[in-house]
Amino acid sequence: MTPEQRLAAKLAELKLELPAPAAPKGLYRPVLVVDGLAYTSGHLPVEANGELITGRVGDEIDVEAAQRAALLAGLGILASLRAELGSLNRVRRLVKLLGMVNGTPHFIQQPAVINGASQLMADVFGPENGVGARSAFGVGSLPLGVPVEIEAVFEIEP
Repeated sequence: MTPEQRLAAKLAELKLELPAPAAPKGLYRPVLVVDGLAYTSGHLPVEANGELITGRVGDEIDVEAAQRAALLAGLGILASLRAELGSLNRVRRLVKLLGMVNGTPHFIQQPAVINGASQLMADVFGPENGVGARSAFGVGSLPLGVPVEIEAVFEIEP
């Protein structure tokens, strides 16, 4: 099964849609390809209808809702990647995922939150190629009050 087929199956299973690729909100590129690597800018959690998910983890939203927000940010990454590459089938593997969690000062479950995006990548690219290096950490705030922001690096075929 190709990554495109696995993505379609996962979206159907979760009853989700791939969002439209996000337009830059500042002076940056959503995806930049250099020397066989695709670097994504930070992506925020956006519903397919364009609604932004907001809230601080451990206060306004719980871990489960934050995991879903991470999943949505991951879907945004896939949408931007597909728009840049033409197909997710050009992705060889996920190299690195970085997740930032807007949590309360005592919130310590950042890795559990970012698992929402990590599991999506493993489901789409497979257990070998969809699991890369990862960092997950807490921050004092994120743009527009979102609970997570995620960026990634992928190895791609020419």
